[in-house]
Amino acid sequence: MSVLLKNGLVVTTTGSYVADVYVEGDRIKSIGTGLAVKADETVDAKGKYILPGAIDPHTHIDMPFMGTTSADDWKTGSIAAACGGTTCIIDFNLQVKGESLRDAVDKQKAKADGKAVVDYSIHPGVTDARPDVIDEVKKAIHEYGTPSFKIFLFYDFRVDDYAMIRLLEETKKHGGLVQVHAESFDIIKRLNEQFAAAGTMSPPYHAKAHAVIAEEEAVSRAATAAEFTGSRIYIVHLSSGQGLWKVRKARDRGVGIYAETCPQYLTLNEDRYNEPNWGGAKYVMSPPLRTPDNSAELWQGLRDGDVQTIGTDHCPFNFKGQKDMNGKDDYKKTPNGAPGIETMLMLMHSEGVAKGRISLERLVDVVSTGTARMFGLADKGAIAAGKDADIVVFDPKRKFTITQKRLHQNVDYTPYEGFEVTGMPEIVYSRGKRVAEWAGDQMKFVGEVGRGRFVKRQPLAAF
Repeated sequence: MSVLLKNGLVVTTTGSYVADVYVEGDRIKSIGTGLAVKADETVDAKGKYILPGAIDPHTHIDMPFMGTTSADDWKTGSIAAACGGTTCIIDFNLQVKGESLRDAVDKQKAKADGKAVVDYSIHPGVTDARPDVIDEVKKAIHEYGTPSFKIFLFYDFRVDDYAMIRLLEETKKHGGLVQVHAESFDIIKRLNEQFAAAGTMSPPYHAKAHAVIAEEEAVSRAATAAEFTGSRIYIVHLSSGQGLWKVRKARDRGVGIYAETCPQYLTLNEDRYNEPNWGGAKYVMSPPLRTPDNSAELWQGLRDGDVQTIGTDHCPFNFKGQKDMNGKDDYKKTPNGAPGIETMLMLMHSEGVAKGRISLERLVDVVSTGTARMFGLADKGAIAAGKDADIVVFDPKRKFTITQKRLHQNVDYTPYEGFEVTGMPEIVYSRGKRVAEWAGDQMKFVGEVGRGRFVKRQPLAAF
């Protein structure tokens, strides 16, 4: 199978230019102007962007959590990703007590194989940092193809600072990366106690309990651990300007610290928790939505390079039947998480590029090229000869109103209901095969269930 994309604007992190892109089999074969080649499929991409497929480095698909399981399995979740222009997913699978990292990876691969429609990889989540698990880090990096490891400083399955330090030491030796959910357990615990005593347990108080100071303290602690070990650390779903300030200050003194933020922290704010009829529960996630000035700080961080990547933290629970399964009178019992895997690229283009907050080239870096580099996806993340043909033909002028009825996520709401976006995928290719396309008023999945494959990632070089 061969594809020729004609006269599109090829976008890279360093510039954009009009060219043809020729795909043969799974790979990009050549790029140039006026390519005189015959192809099985030819697409006139004039006036369109030719983008590398987005990479979502932060998802929770088919994940058991808080007495239920996230609503998307690998079929529905990866179809939603493809329809949004995301062609590679790196999902978290949390190790359970007594489990090895190998078992944790294999368990999630078994869920994905035969269902995933785009390529995927896995971050093992370390919750039981036994000595033999620390020793297994080398194998996970060099044999399993999973060189990044998630830890939590919050939740009951959090690790202590000693475990964080030991993981940082091991990943430094072997070319890995520790990712950290940075919120202070003890600050949030005390605030939870205070709100419970006052009888204020509605959704707005979830945001108040997960205060900015809790993120700021934990980011500072993670930076100190990275500085002590001389290793590097990655803050997932950074939500606040104060947390970003801690990242900047640590990097200024030479600490290897990186940050990811999410579309929700850039486009939504804490007023959402006041929606009537318990609607604020849709946005119960950790960390929570913040004030608009925090969003502005994060956009500035994206523009300046202080925030390296975008992930969605896609962790969907139905508003009816899951969010409310343990009642409505205690925010601590509301499953934490929200959907977002399908809307990342459209939101980042519309709210970022179209509104002048970031450049088109910066968009490509934070949703694809930089993410591939950060996480060892050597064959992905760029429109370049030899790379996997994960490509989005993107119409920058197409208008679209986000509504759950026109999305593919297996959940009963979207946090972005009613958002008017400018710019949508026209055609999406995964390793040279068309997987999604525009069909009148929404995207349509046209790919093959099960074609997505597990990608072994490379040990990580210096970023």
